[in-house]
Amino acid sequence: MKTLYEGLFIFPEILDEEQLDQAIADVKAEIEKLDGSLESSTRLGKRTFARPMKKKKAGIYVIIELRINGANIDALKRRLKLATNVFRAQIVTKDESVKAEAVVEVAQEA
Repeated sequence: MKTLYEGLFIFPEILDEEQLDQAIADVKAEIEKLDGSLESSTRLGKRTFARPMKKKKAGIYVIIELRINGANIDALKRRLKLATNVFRAQIVTKDESVKAEAVVEVAQEA
């Protein structure tokens, strides 16, 4: 069974829009290689780190929602470490009931 996950991906700040699009497409390709699917992606833009990491001072943050089998998460993390355009990635399970509750509340208000 495929589970909904939310990943916070940090890409190097030196990427322009075209390179960032390609980096996100590369992440999507890795997800699809592991029989997953990309649900949505939200760009948060360039953010400065609280302290330098690996001599970098900032990065481009992107939140990606993906649906994948839980057994493939470790394989995905290993593949992302090999990717040159992914600086950091953190993937957590997303609670689908919260999204369903929000939809119900909006429907009740209308």
